[in-house]
Amino acid sequence: MSAHVLFSLPLFSLSFPSLVDASLANGASVNVTGADPHEALRSVFGYESFRARQEEIVAHLLDGGHALVVMPTGSGKSLCYQLPALVRAGVGVVVSPLISLMQDQVAALRQQGVRAAFLNSSLSGRAKRRTRQEVRSGRLDLLYVAPERLMTERFRRLLGESEVALFAIDEAHCLSQWGHDFRPDYLKVARLRELFPEVPTIATTATADEQTRRDLLDRLRMSSRDLFVAGFDRPEIRYTVTLKRKPQQQLRRFIRGEHDGDAGIVYCLSREDVEKTARKLSEHGIEALPYHAGLSSKKRQRHQNRFLREEGLVVVATVAFGMGIDKPDVRFVAHLDLPRSLEAYYQETGRAGRDGQPADAWMTYRYADVVRLRKIMEGDLDGDGNTEYAWTKRHKLNALIGYCETSACRRRVLLKYFGQDPDFERCGNCDTCLSPVETWDGTVAAQKLMSCIARTGQRFGAGHVTDVLLGRDTKKIRQKGHKRLSTYDIGGELGKAGWKSVARQLVAAGLLEVDVAGYGALKLTEASGAVLRGERDVQLREDRRPDGSSEKKKRTAPADELPDTPGAKDLFEALREKRTQLASEQEVPPYVVFADKTLKAMVAHQPATLDEFNALSGVGEVKRERYGEAFLAVIAEHAADDEGT
Repeated sequence: MSAHVLFSLPLFSLSFPSLVDASLANGASVNVTGADPHEALRSVFGYESFRARQEEIVAHLLDGGHALVVMPTGSGKSLCYQLPALVRAGVGVVVSPLISLMQDQVAALRQQGVRAAFLNSSLSGRAKRRTRQEVRSGRLDLLYVAPERLMTERFRRLLGESEVALFAIDEAHCLSQWGHDFRPDYLKVARLRELFPEVPTIATTATADEQTRRDLLDRLRMSSRDLFVAGFDRPEIRYTVTLKRKPQQQLRRFIRGEHDGDAGIVYCLSREDVEKTARKLSEHGIEALPYHAGLSSKKRQRHQNRFLREEGLVVVATVAFGMGIDKPDVRFVAHLDLPRSLEAYYQETGRAGRDGQPADAWMTYRYADVVRLRKIMEGDLDGDGNTEYAWTKRHKLNALIGYCETSACRRRVLLKYFGQDPDFERCGNCDTCLSPVETWDGTVAAQKLMSCIARTGQRFGAGHVTDVLLGRDTKKIRQKGHKRLSTYDIGGELGKAGWKSVARQLVAAGLLEVDVAGYGALKLTEASGAVLRGERDVQLREDRRPDGSSEKKKRTAPADELPDTPGAKDLFEALREKRTQLASEQEVPPYVVFADKTLKAMVAHQPATLDEFNALSGVGEVKRERYGEAFLAVIAEHAADDEGT
């Protein structure tokens, strides 16, 4: 499927007036309707240039086109619809799945002088009426709404009475049944193209494989020329998968050793595991908060707000947490249980390192996790009747298991799954690259295991089959008469853990399958025959020690690290304190005031005037007026202290 081909005109060669009415309204907003996009980018967002593919997407929308945008988390998807909504006349309507997500995005936009608001159930009747009036009168630039509200008769009437600049569908993978987080409410959103065919529509997601992209284009009545794929690589994230033995201890060792004092997210499959993990971490001095659907909405909101506003907190959560989380300094995402697909894994790990700084995606995994997750998924699919959908879900889980068991570069496996052909064999920033695993010829071991599975009737799990191979004298073996089998006691070359590793890897390779209806029994597949007949060799990987002892190469410092000058760290901490104070006063997360990257630019350049302050990346006009003097005072005080020493 081809991505969009640029039209023949140079980007933004159309005639735009210079910045219109850029004066600050009560120090709170800017008006860039009709402005040159580059001027609006600098004035509102404080950036001198666009990032990868942003410019052509913005141009496409300003030219009246539609767009499906697939971009990695942290690459600037939101700007692709926010900026055109500001430059085009009318209000940009953004469909967003979560109330908390809307509130955070609106707060961040208002800090930049954008007239933004949201409509959802958290508002009073008076607040809703005021917002609707602002939409009708053209006093809003961006309006965030939930998908279920979008297609109500009242809201459609509001849109009909207003000028709409564009529609933006955030987290667009929720619209596709092939996506990892399908939400039926999102299906109504597709009617926007039918009801408002002349209004540009943009749908954005960080996670969509080729099948999902095709489905989204079809549902949104877009063509391949409306598809913009900016790649999937997150080079700042280090990927690690480790064998699960004592997961709570392994997690604590990972956090203490790699991310002591950092903000992070830990994912578990069940609410019980979430509560247990949060409690264990807190008992060992790592402040952690639980987050799952069993908590009251008030408590969930409180925990999310603390995570966004405080430094160094860890949230332990089910998948209910994280969509749209805009906290840039999450330094790690850990999975104590398998997610359901590589898409879900990519989406969840993508919440780390949004600021472009080094981050970790760390996961523990064992054979029992596969059985457990397959049971859950089969239960979800019971009675569904959609065999293609069920097959796709199983295929997606199999791809994730293959990722866990690979001896190749994990980043390469991940990118190829999403249809991107990497230009490298080894990325140098995943566990299999930093400390390559040993492989061995497992053909004979595979034949022994498969033969034992066949001779026991394909009715038993890995534990019992392994006991037969090892010649154990268990009650079940005696009852079933399995001592008489030719495969009894032929596997002494491997221990129990070794045979379970063989079983796990053969499942990942599609050479065995788990029969969920048979309580996790191992069964042969069509591909098993070639191995048993000696027509196919099997290469297996040695399991790593699960204590994280494999050598990790030290990372190089990122380009925007603090300068190696006297007092740089002290100034940075002083600026962070000022940011925290200002954020607390305005009840917004600290990163909404300024990102760490902008604070580091202040340390590096130490501006002395508002004009110099305005030249820093990430400082727009409103933020200059609102915060410039406060941060300049901190910098000046630091300079005076240096002169006095």
